[in-house]
Amino acid sequence: MPLLFFNGVGANLEIAQPLGDLLSDRDVISFDLPGIGGSPRPLAPYRPWWVAYAARQILKRNGYDKVDVMGVSWGGGAAQQFTFQYQKIANRLILAATSPGVIMVPGDIGALSKMAHPMRYTNQDYLIKHFETLYGDEPGGAHLFAEHMRPPTIRGYLAQLTAMAGWTALPFLPFIKQKTLILAGDKDKIVPVANAHMLKFMLPNAEIHVIQGGGHLFLLSRATEIMSVMTDFLDAEDAAREPDDMIAMQLA
Repeated sequence: MPLLFFNGVGANLEIAQPLGDLLSDRDVISFDLPGIGGSPRPLAPYRPWWVAYAARQILKRNGYDKVDVMGVSWGGGAAQQFTFQYQKIANRLILAATSPGVIMVPGDIGALSKMAHPMRYTNQDYLIKHFETLYGDEPGGAHLFAEHMRPPTIRGYLAQLTAMAGWTALPFLPFIKQKTLILAGDKDKIVPVANAHMLKFMLPNAEIHVIQGGGHLFLLSRATEIMSVMTDFLDAEDAAREPDDMIAMQLA
């Protein structure tokens, strides 16, 4: 089953490349939002429903009518919106280092203040200096993150931040019947692990896996460990798939 992947705020699709490399037996579909990576800057503000709609158009254009869905951090909100909005297309759902939106247990104020600053994408020295404060992960992970990083435009970064303003998935989470895997790091300073338990409580068919010692970027820093958990979850229903490449789409 192909995997539709929604990335974090300001994150270009190349950051998901290690995920595509590890999931070598399935298509991984990801894309840059306006002003992120290789996509042109946004012409107008947008909301999560539009992100889900844009993803649906990409799937239609490439002939996908059924996908597993995954979102990390900001992208977890988009993944929840997509799964609710397109119930017949979404198969299974993976939510990593994310929350149900504005109604959440807030993260560490020091980490959040640095996260809101685009310098974490535009200045590698800034990223490395504040990496542990930002993400709760070991500083060595900064180089892996920076290797695939492509700075967003300021306009694109702010548009993505404001897209989720006032948004929450809590009213519709009970209507998401898809089997869901919730992944969380117990040292995540941006999205505390309590948010994973909130999601688990609201989703009717969910299980949770907490990464001991994992920070916000455990998908990178603990990739091998997490991959076995993910593939066990996804493969429980999907018996056969065709080999693939990662498909990288850029929104015009």
